Parts: sequence; structure tokens; C-alpha cells
Amino acid sequence: MSERDLIRDYFAALGARRADVLCGIGDDCALLAVPPDRQLAISIDTLVAGVHFFADCNPQALGHKSLAVGLSDLAAMGAEPAWATLALTLPESDPDWLAGFARGLGELATAHGVQLVGGDTTRGPLTVSIQVHGLVAPGLAVTRAGARPGDLVCVSGTVGDAGLALRQLAAGEAPSATLRRRLERPEPRVALGRRLAGLASAMIDCSDGLAGDLGHILAASGVGADLELAALPLGPEVAAVVAASGDWGLPLASGDDYELCFTIPAARRTELEARSTPDCPVTLIGQITAAPGLRCRGPDGDLWPLARSGYDHFAP
Repeated sequence: MSERDLIRDYFAALGARRADVLCGIGDDCALLAVPPDRQLAISIDTLVAGVHFFADCNPQALGHKSLAVGLSDLAAMGAEPAWATLALTLPESDPDWLAGFARGLGELATAHGVQLVGGDTTRGPLTVSIQVHGLVAPGLAVTRAGARPGDLVCVSGTVGDAGLALRQLAAGEAPSATLRRRLERPEPRVALGRRLAGLASAMIDCSDGLAGDLGHILAASGVGADLELAALPLGPEVAAVVAASGDWGLPLASGDDYELCFTIPAARRTELEARSTPDCPVTLIGQITAAPGLRCRGPDGDLWPLARSGYDHFAP
């Protein structure tokens, strides 16, 4: 299969059909019509075999996750997804693998109104890079820098599930279907992110660990935070591990949750409750302080020492 055949057969018509794509796959550049009343939000992520996913990962799940991580970034800014580009490095052009990968990528793209508008393919170690583009009204984008003392700290969904699945796989154990799905097919919280635009004072997606990603908000905003560990939203399997081991590092420092961690002014708590939905609950887990640093208080009232805050590709 030639590179041209590969693109034509698997990616040329992938995702939603959008009227604002003036020229898509097949030319030197894509031409996109950005509405005059919107700002453009852009993010790119790279997934590498053996680093971000196991080499034998289901290709359909990989296609889903490769786009989901970028959509999660758009969600953290309160942006509406629009377009994506794909750079795909393959050791070989396996039709069965490509069909599964394109199916997973295409289903999620269609569900969120995203059209694949360009990219590149090459031969080499399996690597996936996707750049996503989203639209947000001026003044409504949520950054990491808006948290203020007194704001409430919240998180969506549950935390630690993907980390537990990864821990079990690394130990040669089989995670439950629920945990494996949380690791390999995360659901980007796009709808919640858009509902939080104009309400959240700061926001980030939890890709490298709740504590570490919250730390980015604290650094950008010049504030600190107090967290109540007993308030962390845990799924039953993670809760069982924490109860048995006392290891709060699992929900605090495990990556790949792709939940939204955000802050809101305390006076607007009622508005948050009105914007929550049963399929994506949000939980109050702490408060922003003027004193710098992150303090995690355990159920017994004592401070819990955080050995590490999250994943770092270049940590020693």
C-alpha cells in the first residue's frame, strides 16, 4: 500500500463534514474559515508506543485516545472542537490495524463535530501526533491563571482509575473492563468544559495527575490550595486500594484521567450545581489559598506527604 493509497482509503473522509473547511486533505495546506466572532484554540499531543501506550494496544482504542487527549485540552479552555490534523508514523502499513485505528479516531471525531483536515504519514516507530483546533467566544476562554484565594477547587468524574489499570497491566494483571476503558478510551469532558466557560476562574485537564496538574493552576495563578483527601471522587476499585493501602498517591498522582480540574468563586457554587449533569458529576475537593503550595489533608485531619505530584517525561 502506497502512502497515497493509505491516506485515501483510511483518512481522506474521516470525521464530520464541516462547511467551514474550504480545502481539506489532498492539498499542501488546509484552508479553514474561522468565524470573525470566535478565537482559535490549538493544542497538539504526541503518543509514542512503549511510553504512552502498550505496543499491542487495540488500534481502535488507540485511535480514540489519540484524539481524546487533544479534545480534553480544548475542553479545559471551554472551546468547541472543530478541526484536527494527524501525523502518523508507522512501522508498516497493516490494513487491519489502519482500519481499526481510523474507526476509533473517526467515531470520536464525528461525535464531537471534528473534521480531519490534513497531516502526514511516514515509516518508523509507532507514533501518533494529533493537533486539534477549537473555537471559543472572545473573553470566555478559561486559562490556568485566574484562580483567586477563596475560590473552590473542583474535579469532574473520578480520579485514579486509569492509573490503577496501568499499574495492574504493568504487573501482568488484567484490569476490569471499566478500568481498562478508562485508560484506553477516556471520554473528553467537552460538554462540561463549554458549560464552565464564563463560570470557572481557572481550569486544566488531568493528564499527568491531579496534584501535578492542579499545581500548574497554582503556579500560573500565584496562589496555593488546601485539598481534602476524603472528598476525592473515587471509583469503587480505586477506593478499595486506597482503603487497604492508605496510598493516596494513586488518585493524586496517576495520569491519564482526562477529567477537568477547575476553580470557581465560592459565591457562584449554586451556578455550578445547575450546570452539573448526572453523566458527568463534579465534586468540591478543596479551596484556593493565598499561602503558596499544595496541602493535602487526610481523613484524620493530618497533612498527607505527597512524594510525587504526577508524571514527568524528563524527571530523573
